[in-house]
Amino acid sequence: MSQEHQPEQREATAAEEAAVAGAEQSGAAEELPGEPVGTAEAPAAVDEAAVAAEAPAAGEAPAAEEAPAAEQAPNPADVLETPDAPVGEASFADAEATSSSTAADKYLALAQRTQADFDNFRKRAAREQALAGDRGVSRVAKELMPALDGLELALQAVEQDAAHAEIAKGFRLVQSELAKALGRVGIQAFSPEGETFDPTEHEAMTQMAFDGVEPGTVAQVYQPGYRLNGTILRPARVVVAA
Repeated sequence: MSQEHQPEQREATAAEEAAVAGAEQSGAAEELPGEPVGTAEAPAAVDEAAVAAEAPAAGEAPAAEEAPAAEQAPNPADVLETPDAPVGEASFADAEATSSSTAADKYLALAQRTQADFDNFRKRAAREQALAGDRGVSRVAKELMPALDGLELALQAVEQDAAHAEIAKGFRLVQSELAKALGRVGIQAFSPEGETFDPTEHEAMTQMAFDGVEPGTVAQVYQPGYRLNGTILRPARVVVAA
């Protein structure tokens, strides 16, 4: 072989050796894809460390068994801090209920007091109205009393004359109708002859001795008295036995 062809042969031999080396590296890469040489045992070490960390210590209960115990005995602090039972809400509701109850009692007492005042006003107004009516009736009765007294004296004089007896009976009927009319408005005439003298109802004109009459007894009536619904309008004028 000539010296001219020796460099070409050396270059071809180097190229073939490089190709063979590349083929060997490709085969090694296919047998262990993605794993560099010398690191094949590293994953095993990592796995053992993870298993040791995850394994529970001796005598410790599994985490799955501790969860029900926590659910059965909740922390009181957690219960108080839940949104369903906020701190201070119950006391605020009690205060509001107490305030509402106090206001209701206040208005109830005010309504009862107002009703009592109205009842008293109604009774007082009815009483004053009745008194006003009695005052009006008593005023009219007092104006009629002198006329009634004169009619009684006239009838007594006429009845002594037999010729005018029938006329006297007619006037007695008129006097009776007047007495009934006064009685319908509460005015009653009274003649206390034979009763014990009462200074609250009788007016003593004089005192005389009478046979068969006890002292202090009304022996004679000059003028009858008048009452209005139990109230004395005019006391009876009488003569008292001594």
